Amino acid sequence: MAKKRRPQSQAAAPQMKDGEVPVVGAREPCPCGSGRRYKACHGRAAAQAATTLVQRPFEGLPGECDWVALRELVPAATAELTLKGGLPEGVPSVTLATVLPMAWPALRRDNGAVMLGLQNDTASGDLSRDLADTLQRALIAEPGTPVAAGRPAPDGPRLQDLLDPEAAFEPTVHTGFEFWVENPENATGEVAASLERANAAAIPTARIPGLEGAYWCEAPDKNHLRWVTGHPEEQLLDALARLHVAGATSLGENTRLVGSFRAHGLVVPVWDLPSSMSADDVAEPAAAFAERLAKALATDAPLSPEERRARGGLTNRQVTLS
Repeated sequence: MAKKRRPQSQAAAPQMKDGEVPVVGAREPCPCGSGRRYKACHGRAAAQAATTLVQRPFEGLPGECDWVALRELVPAATAELTLKGGLPEGVPSVTLATVLPMAWPALRRDNGAVMLGLQNDTASGDLSRDLADTLQRALIAEPGTPVAAGRPAPDGPRLQDLLDPEAAFEPTVHTGFEFWVENPENATGEVAASLERANAAAIPTARIPGLEGAYWCEAPDKNHLRWVTGHPEEQLLDALARLHVAGATSLGENTRLVGSFRAHGLVVPVWDLPSSMSADDVAEPAAAFAERLAKALATDAPLSPEERRARGGLTNRQVTLS
C-alpha cells in the first residue's frame, strides 16, 4: 500500500527555531509544524527542563549559605539585592524576603520598590530560575500590585545572571513580619490581624555575627544552633567525626551536636542548646568551634576505626530537606 502523504498545508508548514516555539496545550499540534503533538515535540524538552532538579540552586551567589538558611530555617528576614547594571527607572530598591503576605511570590509596592519572596512553592526544579523569572516580572509590574506565580522558560535567566556577583549579601533577621507593610504602626483590620497571626507563629531566631549560615533559634524545651556550611559533604563529615572522637564538638555545658541535614546541596549540622543559652551566649563558642573545624578540615590522614564509627553515626542521622 502506498504511504499516505501529509496534506500540502502541513508539509509546507514553516519550521521554527527552538526559541521561537510558543507554549501550547500538551495534546495540541506543536507550533513548529512537525505534525506531532506538543508534548511529544518541543514540549518534551520544556517538561524535562522543568523537572530536572538543580541540587545547589544558589551556588555562585554571594552568601550561598545564608540564601539556604533564609529559604529553609529563618521565619522572618530580609536582604537587599543588587542587580547587575543597577536598578531600572522607577524601582528604588529590590528586597529579598523570607515570606510575603498571602504567600505572594513577589510584590511591587506603591512607591515602585520590589519585594521578592523566597519561601514559596516553585514551578520547576531550578529554584534560582523560578526566582529570577518572578523578579523580572516584578520589576515591570504596576506599582501597588502583587506578582502571581509563573513557569519560567527552560532557557530563562537565573539569579546568577541578574544579581551583581560582587555585592555583599547581608540578611537582617526580624522579630516579626512588620516589614510587610510600609507603616506597620498604622495597620488596621485584616492587615493588622494577619500580622498578629504571622508574628505569633514565628520561631524566635537570630543570626550569629561573623559566621555565614549560622542561626540560633528558640524552641519550647531547648534551643538550637543550625549552621548551613559550604564545605564539601564528605570532607565535612570526616572533620566532624574527628572532632567528635576528640570531644571537640561541644559548644559549652549541656550542648550537643545531634546530627545534620541536607538542604539545597549543603550540609547543616545541628546542636541542641540549653534553654538558658541565648544567641549572644553561643556566638563565642561557635566561633571557637569554627577554628577547630578549619583545622580538622585541613587534616587528610585516614580516619581511625573509632572515627569511622563516629562518621557512620553522623551519616545515619542525616536527613534531606530539599
